[in-house]
Amino acid sequence: MRWSQAFIPTLRDDPAGAEAISHKLLVRGGFMRQLMSGSYSLLPAGFKVRSKIRTIIEQEINGIGGQEFLLPVLHPAEIWHRSGRWEVVGDELFRLKDRRGVDHALGFTHEEIFTLVATELKSYKELPQLWYHFQTKLRDEPRPKSGLLRVREFVMKDSYSFDMDVEGQAVQFDNHHAAYVRIFKRMGLETVAVEASSGAMGGSDSIEFMVKSTAGEDLVARCPSCDYAANVERATSRIPKVDDGPGLDAPEKFATPDVRTIDALANFEGGAAAEHQIKTLVHIAEGEPLLILLRGDHPLQEQKLTDHLAAQTLRPAKEDEIVDLLGAHPGSLGAVGVSGVRTIADPELMGRTSMTTGANEDDYHLRGVNVSRDITVDEWVDLREVRAGEGCPNCDGTLEVFKAIEVGHIFKLGTRYSEALGANVLDENGKARPIVMGSYGIGLGRAVAAVAEVHNDDKGLVWPVSVAPWEVVITLVKLDEETVAAGEKMYEELQADGIDVLLDDRSERPGVKFNDAELIGIPFRITLGPRGLAEGIAEFQARTDGESTDLDIHEAIAHVVELVTAGRNA
Repeated sequence: MRWSQAFIPTLRDDPAGAEAISHKLLVRGGFMRQLMSGSYSLLPAGFKVRSKIRTIIEQEINGIGGQEFLLPVLHPAEIWHRSGRWEVVGDELFRLKDRRGVDHALGFTHEEIFTLVATELKSYKELPQLWYHFQTKLRDEPRPKSGLLRVREFVMKDSYSFDMDVEGQAVQFDNHHAAYVRIFKRMGLETVAVEASSGAMGGSDSIEFMVKSTAGEDLVARCPSCDYAANVERATSRIPKVDDGPGLDAPEKFATPDVRTIDALANFEGGAAAEHQIKTLVHIAEGEPLLILLRGDHPLQEQKLTDHLAAQTLRPAKEDEIVDLLGAHPGSLGAVGVSGVRTIADPELMGRTSMTTGANEDDYHLRGVNVSRDITVDEWVDLREVRAGEGCPNCDGTLEVFKAIEVGHIFKLGTRYSEALGANVLDENGKARPIVMGSYGIGLGRAVAAVAEVHNDDKGLVWPVSVAPWEVVITLVKLDEETVAAGEKMYEELQADGIDVLLDDRSERPGVKFNDAELIGIPFRITLGPRGLAEGIAEFQARTDGESTDLDIHEAIAHVVELVTAGRNA
């Protein structure tokens, strides 16, 4: 491609409101433009990067037996009703009616539709199967942000495995795990595979592939001393046991005027430190109230509660609902003496004595509470969010917690969708059995953004060779006849060697050309000018280190081809 003919609209300034580095640089580098909140147009350079990422994914998924499909984006609501997700997904699912008034959904994901196709499988002899496609997904994100990292419209590779039993499904899950490691390595991403929540996808085992980044919206807990890593939505930890000291024979009520928070009670004379308090929260699940109990200094990890309840609707109770239920306002709540309300407690409260909690009377608390004696707990469930510095659950190490970008997610779906949609096959004994399924996703646009987040410097993007829009740029510092001829010759030779090359033949100042090449992150630059050509040399620069070296003009092609080939295979 000749730069004079290319559409690469670089900008000097960051887009207004952009915070993520990838958002700033992908707009400034002419890779994309915003249409509206959460919706972006990919320009030619951005499309080339995404296409190279798609090729990497395609090669690796084909390598483990994948067969490519293309399924519709417009889905009849009836299929989502049959799977139960019309209600579960909630407002993120785009819903619409056609001219006949029939409900439809825009593809949030494609478990239902692939399962419907799988109903044509009839015998165990046709299994296993691995199907995938690259297709647009649409999600009504409440807070689209950070450029391509959180959008409302995006292209995803989602693949689906179909097996006779869980053993076969485990093989496909492990194959995908290994393929994803290779995919992200080829993109230039160092990922951490973490235990995760399956969320609205359902199923059992779930692994997310995370890239450490301050632009990430997920929190990952990882132990540097072993291989433990988990999204905080699933993470557990070891914490020191608390010595409660001697307890009281019965809870004692005491006045706490204007005390409404854990910290306020900790600082109140006669109060209690946060680790000796019981935090009482009220939520409404499927229209029914429930009490959630945690140690005062432990935050609720809501996804853990959602996963445990498997409720289609879950929300914090409103203040009037809380008063009607317990007779007091938030800040004075407790579970002592409460009956007939489902109560879920975190295990860190198990066996605790001498605890302090709300008395269910405004401006009063109870001290000397013995959890096993004074509170009826229906379920003990890990509900707390782990924090950095807590002990690893698998070894003597200490957890670190960091922000990360989720770039891939693999699920063991089991038979949830096959049972709901009738995807059964006959086993060896002629008995109909539901197909065991798995689901595996990678968002292409998010992958582009993740690579940009990791590979950049103060001058712009620094693309790995494997995904760079162009592998080499030939910069002509002057457009005299000799320089143009040398540039054209080198351009044609590199193309003949299969190199993705951009010839900067624009009538611009050398500084503008150098700055643009650095901004858009082309891995290698060859600079040609009259002075160098007179001496038989070309200036060579690698984007990663910025160091310039002089090459013999006759050796430059071979040198660059060798470096590009090595970069592709890195």
